[in-house]
Amino acid sequence: MKRSALLLYFLSLALSSQAADTPSDAGMKEIQALGRINGQALACNYAETVSRIKTVMIQHAPKSRRYGAAFEEATNKAFLDQSRKEMTTCPDGPTLNEQADEATQHMQAALPAPVTK
Repeated sequence: MKRSALLLYFLSLALSSQAADTPSDAGMKEIQALGRINGQALACNYAETVSRIKTVMIQHAPKSRRYGAAFEEATNKAFLDQSRKEMTTCPDGPTLNEQADEATQHMQAALPAPVTK
């Protein structure tokens, strides 16, 4: 009886620590989408789009290492992918801005701003 109780105790500790290591993925794919668009905009020299995305991230994205790393990783990968292509394959500015606006709306829907009183 004591062994099974001890086993259950250690199992519950292991599960709770695993849960603490894997925070919610709410908005993660939206953050990554913004990162991909940001990387493309950087590679294509669309400074205005990059600035808008940076502002959105600062104002609305969760301030955590996990979200920041996901954004940076997606940005770096998209930048390298775009840089390997011919520069003529860059999307036009308005198209990239539309994609950024859409990704921003999806992120804001997935990660609603906290209500302040």
